Amino acid sequence: MKNKVAIVTGGASGIGYAIVERLLSQGVKVAIGDLNENRLKEIQAANPDNVLTMVTNVIKEDDQEALVRKTVETFGALDYAFNVAGAQKPAPIVDMTEQDWDFTVDLCLKGVFLSVKHQARYMKDNGGGAIVNVASLNAHVPMYSGSAYSSAKAGVEMLTKNAALELSQYNIRVNAILPGLVLTPLTASLTDVKEINDAYMERIPMKRGGQPEEIAAPAIFLVSEDASYVNGASLIVDGAWAISGYPDMSRFM
Repeated sequence: MKNKVAIVTGGASGIGYAIVERLLSQGVKVAIGDLNENRLKEIQAANPDNVLTMVTNVIKEDDQEALVRKTVETFGALDYAFNVAGAQKPAPIVDMTEQDWDFTVDLCLKGVFLSVKHQARYMKDNGGGAIVNVASLNAHVPMYSGSAYSSAKAGVEMLTKNAALELSQYNIRVNAILPGLVLTPLTASLTDVKEINDAYMERIPMKRGGQPEEIAAPAIFLVSEDASYVNGASLIVDGAWAISGYPDMSRFM
């Protein structure tokens, strides 16, 4: 992978940053799009020669187009893309505001659509590439108060399959990775509460949450030549959680 070029949206922390670190360790030049300006400056300062950072709102098409354009201007190519940015504002369906639904669905689904659109536009005319979209186990398993998030992540999985169908003719592979519980800043509000953490552990056969690095490794496999015939796939990485079901979160609401 040395001297290849990648974009990582949501790359300033959590799973995204774990992907960035692993790419850099393999000699890949990385462009990071994120809203955390201070963290982007820190990453840029630590990697002045092989990292480009841009404050990027993934639901704004102009930002997405600019990220791809600046990546190519800076590094001369775009070979891989990892679309990680996501968050949610949870609530039961009967209480969820339209604004919170739109926030979650726009960020988790529209943001991936715009990412793939502009990444693939470049790849289509420049020999192809590989894209990985980070969905979630919740693409398959519903979550109490997570209707918007689960629906959006299910949409990411189907968008990935549709993209693989349309883009294969241009030598572009598109796959999805579906993490289970991963120990990141976004999940700390859950895992730091003993009762909630215990409820998760009841359902996860491996009895632990995953580390961001344990998602980064299979994500990078999916863009590598070792996965050259893997396309339109959904790779669940969850410690076997999917075989046991989701904990009842309603008792914590």
